[in-house]
Amino acid sequence: MGKSLISPEKVQSREYQQTIARNVIQKGNSLVILPTGLGKTVIALLVMEEHLKKDRKVLFLAPTRPLVDQHYKTITSLMTLPNNEVLVLNGGIPAKKRAKLWKDARVVVSTPQTISNDLKAKRIWLDDFGLAVIDECHRTIGNYAYTFVGENCVEKGVQVLGLTASPGGKREKINALRKTLGITHIEIRVESDEDVKPYVKGMDVSWVEVELPKSLDTARQLLEEVISEKLSTLKKFRLVNSTKARLPKQVLVGMYAKIQKHRWSNKFMKGTALSYYATVMKLAHAHELFETQGVGSFLEYMDKIEKDKDSSKAIKRIFSDGRVQRVIDIARSDTGEHPKLSKLVGLLCERRGKKAMVFVQYRSQVKRIEEELLKNGLRAKQFVGKRDGVTGKQQKETMQEFRDSAFDILVASSIGEEGLDVPSVDTVIFYEPVPSEIRTIQRRGRAGRAKTGEVIVLITKGTRDEVYYWVSKKREKNMKKIVKGMQASEETGKKGFKRASEKNFEVKKAGQRSINDFF
Repeated sequence: MGKSLISPEKVQSREYQQTIARNVIQKGNSLVILPTGLGKTVIALLVMEEHLKKDRKVLFLAPTRPLVDQHYKTITSLMTLPNNEVLVLNGGIPAKKRAKLWKDARVVVSTPQTISNDLKAKRIWLDDFGLAVIDECHRTIGNYAYTFVGENCVEKGVQVLGLTASPGGKREKINALRKTLGITHIEIRVESDEDVKPYVKGMDVSWVEVELPKSLDTARQLLEEVISEKLSTLKKFRLVNSTKARLPKQVLVGMYAKIQKHRWSNKFMKGTALSYYATVMKLAHAHELFETQGVGSFLEYMDKIEKDKDSSKAIKRIFSDGRVQRVIDIARSDTGEHPKLSKLVGLLCERRGKKAMVFVQYRSQVKRIEEELLKNGLRAKQFVGKRDGVTGKQQKETMQEFRDSAFDILVASSIGEEGLDVPSVDTVIFYEPVPSEIRTIQRRGRAGRAKTGEVIVLITKGTRDEVYYWVSKKREKNMKKIVKGMQASEETGKKGFKRASEKNFEVKKAGQRSINDFF
């Protein structure tokens, strides 16, 4: 077999990692689902070694530049390859130079966007490649660059190894991912599996409830009245079956497609439906900000959309409603912030000196939380993405400062959810629950990696926070059932198990309907 390309003094692969890698090598295009912190990258290295020893090149993709840099460091530090044979490829390198570097490298680490662009321009080719590792492969949907690159790998016969902590909780999405990447084999491990159980660190997950003050609760109910009233117009068009103010987002988003497909008797009716739809969507977002984020975020959003009220009937309809104006007045007269903010400060003061990550759904709220924590003597810093004008270099510097304990609390938008190596975090706090099982798993995975971790979820009583919390739990449970079923079906080849898996899926759908009824 020749000398190992993985440093034995730095990597002692675990039995389950060796088993999974061996199965991947033998069984072709594979999807590996493993909880965060259990060494998906080590599995990738073991599979990479097999291809490199046979003089096949390796492509290693990750969705963000910080992740690309992280994987580059891992590969160059844990493998015995000369550094000049491992290449980081990005759009900052001139196109002609990228083509030459591509030709000479044995391992290419990149974001999918760069590879997709170069493949389309025929600057690079996959002929010499034996393996493509796709990290966070659950992103392989729609027009995302993973899709194009994955399809090209399948076409050229390049083995695909997809890595993720969660492929999603819907069977159709998992099957779409499998089709795009040509997945024929699945490996999944959960925390309770015997071979991984000894390596799983403890995790204490809890939720903390807060209540809206009476004045804000009254204002929230006024917003719900307005939303229900506007929905009643859309119900008359038979575009929606309910006028409940907290309709699931998937129902609201799906309404747009219904409007486009509907056979309207005239353009005026379609225009009216689209206008009311826009009104409802903006009010629904304002309502969510009000009850889960606070008056500051709500007012900021209302001030932003009010600038367009002269050119938009949908927005004019919002601001001409006296109840909306009353909600704005109540919000402006309220001197306090959302009770979550003071609760968050209290929780972190109790853990002063410990490493923590605070995940926040809305980017506009990240800065507000950072300022409040600093005001209370806590060492905090925000971590956001390029949309907020932060460069990749600045992101790397912030993460390094956090590792070096220059500050204790990282306040992160969704950019902090995927793959970043923060092994010393003691506590992860969700400023709000998210209904996505993928994002929940990613957030939670930042804790409990090198030692026992703590996860706290802040929930506003009687709001969508409660629903989102239980939705994500249910979807995560269903994801494990579905994928375990696929894995077992592959191993046994028994149709009976497939039927059982389908039955589980039907139970899931029934459960989802009951959850939707809560809104």
